[in-house]
Amino acid sequence: MTTVGILYPGGFARDDYPRMEILLDAVRLVVHRTEVADDAYGAEALVRTGEPGRLAAGAADLQRAGVECVVWASAAGSFLYGWEGAHEQTGALARAVGVSASSTSFGFVHAVRELDAGRVAVASTYSEQVTGLFAGFLRAAGVEVAATSAAGLGSAAEAAAWDLDRVKELAAAADRPEADAVLLPDTALHTAGHEAELEELLGKPVLTGNQVTVREGLRLAGRRSWSPRLGRLFARREAPPAPVAVWGEGRARAHSGRGRGGGAHGSDVRE
Repeated sequence: MTTVGILYPGGFARDDYPRMEILLDAVRLVVHRTEVADDAYGAEALVRTGEPGRLAAGAADLQRAGVECVVWASAAGSFLYGWEGAHEQTGALARAVGVSASSTSFGFVHAVRELDAGRVAVASTYSEQVTGLFAGFLRAAGVEVAATSAAGLGSAAEAAAWDLDRVKELAAAADRPEADAVLLPDTALHTAGHEAELEELLGKPVLTGNQVTVREGLRLAGRRSWSPRLGRLFARREAPPAPVAVWGEGRARAHSGRGRGGGAHGSDVRE
C-alpha cells in the first residue's frame, strides 16, 4: 500500500480524492484540509493560500498518518510563487513533514513530460492575468503553450459548482489542433473519473488538477498505478518485477520479486 499525503486548500472538490482512491489499486490518499480565509480567485488571495505557515500546519497530522510523500494540491497557490518560489515552497513543506514534497504545478510539468506533449493548451477557470502566469510557469519549465482560455471565475466555490458539461465546454474552448494535450489547472473543479471522457471528446490527453496531484505523489513514492478512467496519464500498467536468478540444487530458478530500495528522493529538485 502506497500512502500519499495531500494538502488541500478548503474543501471545494476534496471529494475527488476518495473517488480516485477507489479507482486506484493499493493507494491510500490522506487528505488534510488547509485553512482558507478567502476563496476568491484574485492573485493576492491565491498566493495567501500557499503561505508556509498554512502548509506547515498540517505537518503533524500527515506525519502521524505515515505518509511517504506529500503534495500541495493547489495550482495557483504554487505557480503564483514563480518557478524559483515554488521550489522554495515545496522545500519548506518537505522539511516540515520530513518526507518528499511537491505541488500541483510541478505535477503538471512532470505529467506533460511523461506524455511527451510538446505543446499544450490551457483551459483555466482563473482570470486572464492569473492564467497568463500559469502559462509563464509552464514556459519556464520548457513547455510550449499553444493557447490559453480564461473563464474568469470569481472563486473556488464557483468552480466547484460546475457540472461535467461546463467542464467539457471549458476544455473544448481552449483546445487547438496544434496542442498535444489540454490542461485544466484548477483543483476546485470536480474531474475525478471523468478524464477518459474528456479525452474522448477532444481526441487527446487531458490533464486535470486533482489527477496530476495524485500522479505527482505516486511519482515521488516511486510508484505507478493503472486506472483507465483517470485518462492516459494513468493508462500505462506498472511493469512486473524483473526475474531474479536464484541458484539451488545445481540449477537456476527464476523468481520474480521487488527489490528493496528506491522511493522518493527528497523535495522536488531544481530542473
